[in-house]
This record gives sequence, structure tokens and C-alpha cells, in this order.
Amino acid sequence: MEKVAILCYYLFMKGKSFLKKTNILIKLSIILGIMIFPGLALPLAAQTSNNLAGESLPVRDNPFTHGSLFFQGSILFFLEDNGNLSDPMPILPGPGVGYGISPFANESIRLEATLDMYFTTYGYKLGRPVPAAWENRSAFVWGNVLAIQAGYFFEITRGMTIRVYGGPAADLRAVLIAPDLNEAVDPMDEIRSETSAVFNYFWSAGRWFLPVMGAGMDFNLNEKFKLGFDMRVWFPVYKLWTNENLPPAEGWRFGIGVRVTVL
Repeated sequence: MEKVAILCYYLFMKGKSFLKKTNILIKLSIILGIMIFPGLALPLAAQTSNNLAGESLPVRDNPFTHGSLFFQGSILFFLEDNGNLSDPMPILPGPGVGYGISPFANESIRLEATLDMYFTTYGYKLGRPVPAAWENRSAFVWGNVLAIQAGYFFEITRGMTIRVYGGPAADLRAVLIAPDLNEAVDPMDEIRSETSAVFNYFWSAGRWFLPVMGAGMDFNLNEKFKLGFDMRVWFPVYKLWTNENLPPAEGWRFGIGVRVTVL
């Protein structure tokens, strides 16, 4: 295990050194390719395996009609490590919705689009946004995390399925001046300045780009619904090229939640 950790750290540092020398468009292209390639390779591998086994693939008139809508409810953890210089890390409810299709002959492989929302407040210290409790707020952030992910579904039994998935994701944040401030008491000029700084930070240098990976398990409730449980992680890959002196925990996100699929 120690050797594996050392190897992962070595590869990470090599990748970071390489990305420092390339422009941001090339960096994003490389990362997108890494995230998307598995989704494109899975159907080819599955089809090749079936052909080698002599199995005939099913013929489908319109694979895009095999879609399913699902709703998600998650608890999101935004890791922070700023000591006493900010309020504790946000732990937020995250309602979401998604739609999945099976565009390949192997219906175990699916493509999904998901949207998760959250609401939180920030201040601006340490040269970057930091979490702020309601009484210390400057900016109100409405987050919209949009993801396009490829997944593989393993049917364990007739009533239980395991999912693994991953793909590119973007946090499309709306940043506003926090509501319910008292203009007669609160320093509004400073609050406006901090809100603008929060907006500029989140929307610059690709800090909105957060690839996601996850796993889940679904149980058939009846012919129309499935109940599932999910665990997800979002990766702060922008740290590879922004060259900021950030705490190791900064930018990482984790989510646990439930998922209801409409068949």
C-alpha cells in the first residue's frame, strides 16, 4: 500500500509539473480526454467481448427511447482547512435531478446528465473565498453542479444493481450580495467589493471545473420505481494549474445521498 501511495504521489507531481508548462486550453483538453475516454471505450470493449463469445447483440430501433428520469437528495461536504480564519466547512443539502440513456447495444453502459443545486454564504479573506456563517456573510452563492457522466451498471440480482460512474462536471455558481443585510449598519461598500471578488475568483482559471466520480446501489421497489444510495467525490483539478498555496483539503467535495429512479 505504501508503494502504491508513493507511485500515485510521483505521478501526481509529474502531471502537475507538466501542466504548469502548458496553457489552460491544453490542460482542460487533457483532463476532459481522461474523463471521457473510459465512457467511449466501455461500449467497444463490451461489444468486442460479446463478439468473441459468439453472442449476437440485440437490435434496437431507437436506443435513446430507453431513458430514465431520476431525482437525487444529497448531503454535500465542502472540505476546508482555514483554522480560525473562516467559519467551519459547509455541510449542505443538495437536491438534484438527472436523466440517463442507453445509447449502446450493451444496456449496462449508460450516459447520464445530472444537475445538483446548493445554497451557501461566503466571505473573502486570505485572498480567496472562505465559508462564512450567516452573521458573517458577504456573498450568497447559488451553486448548480452540472455533470455528464458515463456509468456501468452491474445487475447483482433481479432486484439489486450496482453503479459506477464518472465524467466532467462544472459548478455554475451564481454569486449575489447576501440578502437581509442592514444598509444602515453593515459596511455595504466592503460587502459589494467582497462579493465581486468571490465571483471573479470562482469564475476564473477554470475553478468551476470539478470532475466527478461515484458509486451507487439501486433496489427495485416495483415496476415503476427504484430506490438508490450514492457516494460521490468531486476533484479540484484546477489546483494543478492555479499555483496557489492552498491547504490540501481545499476544493474537495464529497456527497452521500439517495436517488429515486422513475422507470
